[in-house]
Amino acid sequence: MSAPERIPPRSVTAAELLIHGELKVRGRIRDASNAALFCTVAHDGQEASCVYKPVAGERPLWDFPDGTLAQREVAAYELAAATGWDLVPPTVLRDGPYGEGMVQLWIDVDPEGAELLALVDAEEPEPGWKAIGFAEVGDGKTALLVHADDERLRRLAVLDAVINNADRKGGHLLPTADGRLYGIDHGVTFNVDNKLRTLLWGWAGEDLTGEAVEVLKGLREALGGPLGTRLAELITAAELEATRARVETLLTAGKHPEPSGEWPAIPWPPV
Repeated sequence: MSAPERIPPRSVTAAELLIHGELKVRGRIRDASNAALFCTVAHDGQEASCVYKPVAGERPLWDFPDGTLAQREVAAYELAAATGWDLVPPTVLRDGPYGEGMVQLWIDVDPEGAELLALVDAEEPEPGWKAIGFAEVGDGKTALLVHADDERLRRLAVLDAVINNADRKGGHLLPTADGRLYGIDHGVTFNVDNKLRTLLWGWAGEDLTGEAVEVLKGLREALGGPLGTRLAELITAAELEATRARVETLLTAGKHPEPSGEWPAIPWPPV
């Protein structure tokens, strides 16, 4: 009788690893505004690095209900995944050493990656760049803050408009060696009020790309189905309805949003 065929071990998905893996804290990310812990997670012979943000470590905010930032991070991932753009690292909600929290796959940044943001001594951006606005640089001088005219950033600008991101800083942009770009830190999202604060204003008022329009149409349908059901577990009914309304507004206008003037348009500090 021949020996039984050896079945190779099944590859564990990132989500399965994050949800079911043994979470071990390795250190603290000290420049984070809320408690953020660098961890490893291991399951079924596979291991990865990740970030764990326990709900217990969230600072109270005047404009967001206490203890909801982790859920908003997961909601941002779920919606981003529905776009097909792969802009947010896999993110789950689970129990950990310090209670329930958000766990997100760690992304290694390419230190040699193309520059995405810059301050230039000019009145207008060079080709390949988009103007954000003028910034004080000391001694009464100003410089033009610009971001790259990059398709990945443009997609992220659309995502931020949908999730109503109140904190898109430069440090939240993670380019990788394989050419991908990820956005992180989505705890202050999905507010009912317009709180869009971002460095990615370069396309404000410009027509959405055909790709973006098709993605938004797909989101409109998904929000009326499984995606909407999933988000209802993470954000309030009013916030979910506001998300649907933002998608409709973008589709009706056919343009990237512009600053409302009711809220600071650029987060501070910008990085």
